[in-house]
Amino acid sequence: MRYILLIIFVSYSPIHFENNKSDWIYIFDGKSFDGWHQYNSDEIGSQWSIDNGELIFKNNKESKQDLVTKEEFENFELSIEWNISKGGNSGIFYGVKEFPELDEAYKSGPEIQILDNENFFTTTKLHRSPSLYDLVGPDNNVSVNPHGDWNHLLLKIDHKNNIGTVVINGQFAFSYPLHGQEWDNLVSKSKFRYKDYYVNRGTNNEFLAFGSFKSGKIGLQDHGSDVKFRNIKIRKL
Repeated sequence: MRYILLIIFVSYSPIHFENNKSDWIYIFDGKSFDGWHQYNSDEIGSQWSIDNGELIFKNNKESKQDLVTKEEFENFELSIEWNISKGGNSGIFYGVKEFPELDEAYKSGPEIQILDNENFFTTTKLHRSPSLYDLVGPDNNVSVNPHGDWNHLLLKIDHKNNIGTVVINGQFAFSYPLHGQEWDNLVSKSKFRYKDYYVNRGTNNEFLAFGSFKSGKIGLQDHGSDVKFRNIKIRKL
């Protein structure tokens, strides 16, 4: 009987291991813009280039050249490395929708902040990297590498269990709700609450779509600062 149990264990283990292998898919191939385009455009802005496997943004005074994926994602883990310039500011979006009346990705997609924390002045951790911009700040003990060094972000979006999780350089930063009353409470205390202001006054409502969608595109921000990205991959949950 012991011998039979041993055989079952040995044959089961490899199958269990195979089922838990990472199903990571690179959404940036390191050499082309395949799968990406400029927000609300079929083209790629002149500020973006690719070199040595890196997706590079160089500020040339043009504006509103956010990049977004062609594909939409709902429940996933996103792994991405970023490198910001001195005093730089950028961001990584999820849940982005493209609408003609919206000109930038942040008006629909929540943003994981990219910032040179040492040289970009801000009075709140809600704007420091790797915060969920203006909504949730990182733990005070989280360490982010300085400008010129690479940082690794692991973002998990799990609508099934209503939880988003941010890990920076292997350190747990924070978790947060993705929808429901707790999410609404966060939004109500942020700049994105102004969607109510616009609705109540019958004027243009630029944040009506903010954080409203379970499925959306991944986006990289044009915030006027030089920034690099690499090793961008995703796995669906």
